[in-house]
Amino acid sequence: METKDFDYYLPEELIAQTPLENRDSSKLMILNKENENIEHKSFHNIIDYLNPGDCLVLNDTRVLPARLIGEKEGTGGKIEFLLLKRVELNTWETLVKPGKKAKIGSRFVFGQGLLIAEVIDIGEEGSRIVKFEYEGVFEEILDRLGQMPLPPYITEKLEDRERYQTVYSKNDGSAAAPTAGLHFTEELLQKIEKKGIKIAYITLHVGLGTFRPVKAEKIEEHKMHSEFYIIDEDTASIINETKQKGNRVIAVGTTSCRTLESAAYENGNIKADSGWTDIFIYPGYKFKMVDSLITNFHLPESTLIMLVSALLGKEKTLNAYETAVKEKYRFFSFGDAMFIN
Repeated sequence: METKDFDYYLPEELIAQTPLENRDSSKLMILNKENENIEHKSFHNIIDYLNPGDCLVLNDTRVLPARLIGEKEGTGGKIEFLLLKRVELNTWETLVKPGKKAKIGSRFVFGQGLLIAEVIDIGEEGSRIVKFEYEGVFEEILDRLGQMPLPPYITEKLEDRERYQTVYSKNDGSAAAPTAGLHFTEELLQKIEKKGIKIAYITLHVGLGTFRPVKAEKIEEHKMHSEFYIIDEDTASIINETKQKGNRVIAVGTTSCRTLESAAYENGNIKADSGWTDIFIYPGYKFKMVDSLITNFHLPESTLIMLVSALLGKEKTLNAYETAVKEKYRFFSFGDAMFIN
């Protein structure tokens, strides 16, 4: 399969720049794996498509304010760091702009010396491995100095940075939000539980590889980035019980989907586990765990639209995207959602 097979036309004005005032008022496209039906609803209608006994799996990762603006020690030249993942306690893999300033041994100052970084190595695809020096608690300093690492296609300023977090975010560690979860409110989750739908939480810390384009012409040659995930005993037990009773496991977002498929056995059970996953799901993949998926509309030629195509079928996926453009759906992180039923 070729990467260009997953391209589609998207007018720039459909890329959502800001979140809606009410999280659950976004549009929701309902799609069916078994037929060609397409329905157009509001996200709060999702409850009508969930059945008692189903299990909704949410990713409770929390986005770090991982974008740091500072200056080069000695010269005062402006620099931007984006934290990708923690390597050791005070050592991080980062993206640095401009990269040519960040040679091994270079030092950078943030917040008038509250945080100092030294480049100690060069990583994959030009990333930099940096060691931080500071006094106090790193997360508190980051909270004070850092900005939300919004994707490059969002150019508007985010007024409230909690809007790039899910209402159930808990475990710090992501460089990007698990955006399908942004549509849920606490009230909607309470209604869902009241209806008899189980809610289970996994953690997958989203890396910026999510936004990296697929450069290989043939998708089979693309190498996925790896991301850290955790599935605890309670979650594994809820999901296994759901499967045993013949009910659906519904992944909220591609991050939950990739985590579940990474930890699933061929027999449809899942194990409590943690580790790194670089699973790449594209058409031809046989799902072991996920029955249904709630997800946003993704970039052309991205690994995420390939994952959706693996579950729904490529032609139906591209038809759904074409319909979404016609119906003026909002795309990407702050955009609308689809439910593959």
